[in-house]
This record gives sequence, C-alpha cells and structure tokens, in this order.
Amino acid sequence: MKILQVVGYKNSGKTTLVEKLIKEAAHQGYRVGAVKHHGHGGYPDLSERWNDSNRHRQAGAIVSSVEGNGLLQLQATQDKWSLQQILHIYSFFPIDVVFVEGFKKEKYPKIVMLRSNDDLPLLTSSENIIAAITWTTLPESLRMDCPIFSLESEKQYIQWVMNYVRGIL
Repeated sequence: MKILQVVGYKNSGKTTLVEKLIKEAAHQGYRVGAVKHHGHGGYPDLSERWNDSNRHRQAGAIVSSVEGNGLLQLQATQDKWSLQQILHIYSFFPIDVVFVEGFKKEKYPKIVMLRSNDDLPLLTSSENIIAAITWTTLPESLRMDCPIFSLESEKQYIQWVMNYVRGIL
C-alpha cells in the first residue's frame, strides 16, 4: 500500500485536492483508501451529509474514514487512534494507495498546501515533504528540494502525483 499525505492549515484546499487525487487514481484503476484527520478538537460531525469522509468515498475511495478525538468513523472507539493503527486496519482491504488528509506530524511522504505566506512555517515543521502546492507566489529566497506547483497548475500536479503513485518518481 502506497501512502501519501496532504497537509496544510484550515481552508488550504486539502479535502478538495484529496478528492481530485482519489477520482484520478480510481479512474486509472487504482483501489484507493482515504483517511481524514479531524484536527479541530472534539468528535467529527458524522451527521453532516457531505462530511469529508463521504466526499472521499463518493470520489471513489473503497475505504474512507475520519478520525477525531479517538472516534474513528468506522464506528470503533478507543482513547486515541494513531495513523499507524488506522493503516493497519486498512491493510486488510485490497488497497493500492491511501491518501491521508492531515496528521501533519506523521513521517509519510507529504504534499504541503500553502494558502498564503503565513503558512510557510509548515515547510520547516513538516517532515518528508515531496511537493508543495501554493495559492500565492512564494518568496524568491525560499529554496526547496521538491517541486512547487501553483494551485492553478492542476493538470501538472495531478499528473506528478499519479507518477509518484506509479513509482516513476
């Protein structure tokens, strides 16, 4: 199972990007799983018709979940769920790739979403960044050892991620 995280601050476009990646990967024949971290405190709102986990499933994920405050929306409860525990559960499903939304402190390969220059500290506080997608022009002094895509370059970054999933990069 290949694992790829999408991280960023609130309203940076994480869910929309994960949704697009799921659709493309499923379209290309991959069996996709998705995990969402509800990092805003408390339980995720499971009554909401279009919560992010449902968006992931409707985009083509064969397994999708959201974790928040120890509640994993697979209807299993314990004090806290680590990403490793969730991925272990996912290992029982026939999944090729898992897109993880959130869990900033985990060490899996990450795409960082940057809405503004105020989000730049995420680049130094995150590990294993393989790409960044930005809504704005980044400072010229910023040096990164990975591709930086404009949010408007959707075809390029979706293709890049699919190449990553295929193991071409």
